[in-house]
Amino acid sequence: MQASNGIYGVMAEFDSPNALIEASKKAREAGYRKMDAYSPFPIEEVSHEVMPGDTGVPRIVLICGLIGASTGFITQYIGEFIDYTYIIGGRPNNITNWASMIPITFELGILFAAFGAVFGMLALNGLPMPYHPVFNAPRFERASQDAFFLCIESADPLFDRGRTSQFLRGLNPLQVSEVAN
Repeated sequence: MQASNGIYGVMAEFDSPNALIEASKKAREAGYRKMDAYSPFPIEEVSHEVMPGDTGVPRIVLICGLIGASTGFITQYIGEFIDYTYIIGGRPNNITNWASMIPITFELGILFAAFGAVFGMLALNGLPMPYHPVFNAPRFERASQDAFFLCIESADPLFDRGRTSQFLRGLNPLQVSEVAN
């Protein structure tokens, strides 16, 4: 969220959801990737344009699930075959008894994956975040009522103050403003 040039990005205000949809499509076509849209209600077409394809959460969930399942299996293996090798009923312990380890292995995999999903989502979204730079934008309080905004962040590789402002002005917004950090 930190910008090297002192601003968070450039924000344009639009008067309708259709104008925001068109602006987000044109910004995507122009090569901008680090942008966000703000509106009083969800607009699916806009979310497809401004959201990254891979959030990273599925990878975190998979890795945590595998770690959890491995932890469950290894813990049971150590307990049953290394630390407490009791012969019960005249049958020796051997690895063919792995089927009895499935429930705990499965449950720990699910538990670790759930924790990975929650904490991974929180970390990747930068939450908790009581303050965000877009709150500094003029008229941004209208974003929860009747205004539609598109913000191109300064972290975008194509971002240039002048060119990005000019690009947004070419999309016929109500206003274009710089968002201070």
